Formats: sequence, C-alpha cells, structure tokens
Amino acid sequence: AAPAAASRAVALARDGVVAGLMKGSLHTDELMSAVVHRELGLRGTRRISHMFLFDLPQYHKLVALADCVVNISPDLRTKRDILSNAVDVLRNLGLSEPKIGIVTAVETVNPAIPGTVDAQSLVDLARAGEWPGTLVEGPFGFDNVISSEAARIKCIDSQVAGNADLLLMPDLNAGNMLYKSFNYVGGGDCAGLVLGARVPVVLTSRADSQQARVASVALATLARPERQGNR
Repeated sequence: AAPAAASRAVALARDGVVAGLMKGSLHTDELMSAVVHRELGLRGTRRISHMFLFDLPQYHKLVALADCVVNISPDLRTKRDILSNAVDVLRNLGLSEPKIGIVTAVETVNPAIPGTVDAQSLVDLARAGEWPGTLVEGPFGFDNVISSEAARIKCIDSQVAGNADLLLMPDLNAGNMLYKSFNYVGGGDCAGLVLGARVPVVLTSRADSQQARVASVALATLARPERQGNR
C-alpha cells in the first residue's frame, strides 16, 4: 500500500485541489504506486511515461529523452504513448514541428533487434497521420541522430539527424544510461517529468541539483493535463 502522504497527495490532485505533484522524501515507487492505482490513482487514457529535457553544451538546442525512468521494456503500443506524451509537451514549449528520432543500436531495420522493427512501425504510424505536424524518422544509431555529419558520412538522408527535438529510446537500460551520461559526462542540465497522468509529476532524485529541481517544476507548469490526452 502507498504511504498516507502519497495517497493524500494523489487524492488532492484527483479532486482538482492541486495541479501537479512533486516527490519529496518518499521513494519513487511509493509515490508512483499511488499515482498508478487503478481505482484511486491518476491514470489517464495513455500509458504513464517519463521525459527529460536537456540543455547540452555540445548541442545547439534543447533535446528531450523518453523514456529513461518508468517503462522498462516498452512494446510498440507503449512507445506510441511515450511518443504522444512527449510530443504534447514539446508543442507546449512552442515547437510547431517537433522532430523525433527513434534511437536503436543501428540505423537499419534488423528483425534480430526488435527496437528497429518498432522504429519502422512508429515511422509508418507517423506517415499515416498519428502525430500531425511532427517529423518522425528512424531507426537511428545514436551517432547519426545527434550528428548530421555522422549521418552524411553514412549516407543517411534525413531532416532529423543532427536536429532532433526528441530521442525516443528503445528501453530503460539504454535511456537511463544515456541520460546519466548527458549529466555526468556531457555536462548537461535537465528537467524531468512524469507524463500521461491527470497531473504532471516531478520525480526528484537526491542527487539532483537545485537548478534541476526548479527547471522540472517550470516544465510541469507547461505540461497542462488537458493537453496530455487525459481530458
């Protein structure tokens, strides 16, 4: 059972008293168990997911990563929701045509690497109009999604390569390691947010800087629930 503090916070959000939640000293799973409770939680119409938004010294604009925290081995349906949740936030940030790169180990479709097959399926969904006004391409290796020069050398013709607004990761292992690399090796600053619930949820870490905490709260104010597919 979720701790009383988590249950009370979720109840306040469910009743419309508060517009967002932020984790304090509770463990993440204690808060999230209350958020995802089937009867008393804050589930919306989509799968709950997480998104980081990074400011990287070596990249020319903000770039988002999803999902690096919540979904361990997302299937195609879950990736569809992860992408939809993140695109809503990117639009709230003022991006008229978000550019999404589906990241895997390689840039070719290989049935032995399921993430590449999912990438092709997501691209097909985008072409069929699943995310109007977005540009979805993949699969990409990380080198050619982040560097247009790497894409050029590999003869990849792409409008997303080197200019992505969102990197959709294949699973939690890859996503978690990449976001920590961005922080600890790449010198990046980030904000993070749980999406897909009735209200945005900020999951702070004990290792987070004050700047990251403030940035996450600021991001939460832009992730209005009515724009997250959970009316």
